[in-house]
Amino acid sequence: MKKFDRFELLVGSDGLKKIKNKHILIVGIGGVGGYTFESLIRSGVENIIIIDNDYIDKTNLNRQILSLESNVGQIKVNVAKARAKEINNQCNVETLNLFLSEDNINILDNYSIDYIVDCCDTIKTKVALINYAIKHNIKIISCMGSGKRLDATKITITTLDKTKYDPLARILRKKLKAENLSLKIPVVSSIEPPKKIDGEIVASCSYVPAVFGLYITNFIINDILKASK
Repeated sequence: MKKFDRFELLVGSDGLKKIKNKHILIVGIGGVGGYTFESLIRSGVENIIIIDNDYIDKTNLNRQILSLESNVGQIKVNVAKARAKEINNQCNVETLNLFLSEDNINILDNYSIDYIVDCCDTIKTKVALINYAIKHNIKIISCMGSGKRLDATKITITTLDKTKYDPLARILRKKLKAENLSLKIPVVSSIEPPKKIDGEIVASCSYVPAVFGLYITNFIINDILKASK
């Protein structure tokens, strides 16, 4: 059997071909983005652009699929690209080791993009990505807060205007309203109120960010298949 034969039984040969040919941008490949990245590759996606300017840190070991004791200190996008090749050597991974902002977002003009996956933590970057997606008619799904939560059954895919108990989503809604941008953006969010934990460090577990990432892949794969019918 070939590596994607089992998946092809689910989606059909035409479906798998469409999945392989899509170009997906992931901004932020940490707890959520790393699981999105890996599950997209294991679903046959062969064209991925990843943007992150961070290094693997020991504090990542509790929740980020890319992180190992052996790669602490290495550049995340380089680690991700090497991992992708170990899973599917046909996968083309473009890497940008930079902090994406409203000042340099036009760098995306250099790429063909069908879907934008926003897994970053910075509000200004989220707004810039949503604005870019709307202007260029690119589908986008944005990740809301996964920290300070323990119940993965409370995770859902909805639109930004319908999120609850999510401080990050509340701030993002306010920013988008100020710029007259749509709040009907697909998001993955949790309806679990975040734990009240003081301090600058955001508490996290292994499985909640993972489910966030897998929900994003679920959204993209099923959207591709729905569009192909």
